[in-house]
Amino acid sequence: MGIKGLSQLIADVAPSAIKENEIKNYFGRKIALDASMCLYQFLIAVRAEGAQLTSIDGETTSHLMGTFYRTIRMLENGIKPVYVFDGKPPEMKSGELAKRTEKREEAQKALEKATEAGDAAEMDKFNRRLVRVTKQHNAEAKELLTLMGVPYVDAPCEAEAQCAALAKAGKVYATATEDMDALTFGTNILLRHLTFSEARKMPVQEFFYDKILQELEFTKEQFVDLCILLGCDYCESIRGIGPKRAIELVSQHKCIEEILKNIDKSKYIVPEDWNYEQARELFHTPDVADPNTIDIKWTDPDEEGLVKYLCGDRQFNEDRIRAGCKKIQKTRTTSTQGRLDSFFKVLPSTPTNNKRKSDANKKEPAGKKAKTGGKTPRRGPK
Repeated sequence: MGIKGLSQLIADVAPSAIKENEIKNYFGRKIALDASMCLYQFLIAVRAEGAQLTSIDGETTSHLMGTFYRTIRMLENGIKPVYVFDGKPPEMKSGELAKRTEKREEAQKALEKATEAGDAAEMDKFNRRLVRVTKQHNAEAKELLTLMGVPYVDAPCEAEAQCAALAKAGKVYATATEDMDALTFGTNILLRHLTFSEARKMPVQEFFYDKILQELEFTKEQFVDLCILLGCDYCESIRGIGPKRAIELVSQHKCIEEILKNIDKSKYIVPEDWNYEQARELFHTPDVADPNTIDIKWTDPDEEGLVKYLCGDRQFNEDRIRAGCKKIQKTRTTSTQGRLDSFFKVLPSTPTNNKRKSDANKKEPAGKKAKTGGKTPRRGPK
């Protein structure tokens, strides 16, 4: 789920913190991707485009097709992707996971009714709700990435938290996921829609963490409290407090403790034994591997290994797989022009310098100002 309504809220109150971009403009960038989110997208996208792809044994292979071709697309645009896989979910997330299981059971019943009625639209809708990324999907994707020469990281807990840790440590430029809680974990930049299919023509949405804090005039701690009030995976939210009211309350009272002291509890229903403090702690100090101990390397693809893995029982076309391998190899051997910001850092002008310029302009006579704006006078002979 991420953080309920956060993307729309940022668009409403801090629009300058969002930028739309094209995938080609991330050339030379290392980007950490939330692997489970990517696999879910691939499973959904292929289902939407037609029949689900399967092996001879009837096992789904859509996630492998998506991983193979969308990764190649990123590589061809000069992006260096690092996939990050979820580890064991925190105990506090058990309530949210239980809700998701319950919703899947309801969707299964609804699907059976729609199937009996022959309602294709309803069947498609509930089929989507039943899509789930399994351990097998993850294991198969990891094997595929290894054969492609693309690195992956196993997070001890939440993938978004590990992605954010890599970004904060400067190991990657940004975190790519559709879940907004990557910002709550403090990633400096969040990219949405990066792995969408080219056919959808969706620009990449870029969210800048520092600009969000600046626009809201919040500290990191206040931003985390805002996200908890909006609704996160780790605890319930206060019934009756919507996004705009949440911002007002954090702006006025600065933290959840003070909000609880000042709100009308007959109007705003606080959950019993509300564990917001533990949720806050999970966002501030998540269980992540030390980014400095993670060695990220891209290697040459194993063409024969990929053909053996994807063709045959998995029924991928050998010519297309070999063509894809050639594309990956080309991205390895073709030198990519370095980004300007990798050579130097642009420093903002200081307020002192601006003040000096302003003072100098005030002291300068009006006639002299006009003169400098025109043609340079011709010099006479020495």
